[in-house]
Amino acid sequence: MARNDGIRQFWAGIFFLAGITLTAGVIFLIGFQKGLTEPRSSLVVLFDKVSGLTEGAPVRLSGVTVGTVEKIGFLDQEVMNRGLKVSLSIHRKFIQQVVRCTQVSILTEGILGAKYVEIGRVAGDPPLDMTRPVIGEPLLDVYDIAEVLQDTAASFNETTRGINSMMTEIKYISHKSKRLLDRIEQRVIDGNLFKVF
Repeated sequence: MARNDGIRQFWAGIFFLAGITLTAGVIFLIGFQKGLTEPRSSLVVLFDKVSGLTEGAPVRLSGVTVGTVEKIGFLDQEVMNRGLKVSLSIHRKFIQQVVRCTQVSILTEGILGAKYVEIGRVAGDPPLDMTRPVIGEPLLDVYDIAEVLQDTAASFNETTRGINSMMTEIKYISHKSKRLLDRIEQRVIDGNLFKVF
């Protein structure tokens, strides 16, 4: 009986080790497919605000995910009105494409979707220097857009009031001109257009 217990424990141990090995293999395979085991380079970008960007958010180049946001923190002293430091972790296989880019900005997926970092090119700008912090593009926030739209609506209202006032004046002038023309027409009919006395 003791021997049967030993054999059962042996096989239980084998199954336990096989399960752990299989689980570790699956985790490693998923990590490898997601790029978690790939070598990476770091790029530091300075922003004025991040408006909901979170650590782990994707970094994209022309729509292709080339890395992730590793860390977000405050600077001790602002640099060119930028007080936030965002560390990006870029897959090394995309470094050649990233260093040819010229700007880094934060965008939103859809209208109210999650934030992500977009690396792009602008003709004529110098390429990124990954050894020094990069100045990120100012973030266009939903609140900024709402403020601009509110100012535009107020301007349209003011213009509409001006047009309404002008139309009222034109209507008044038109009415007076019609009365004057009616009087001239009546005098022409009566034959005393040039008769003063």
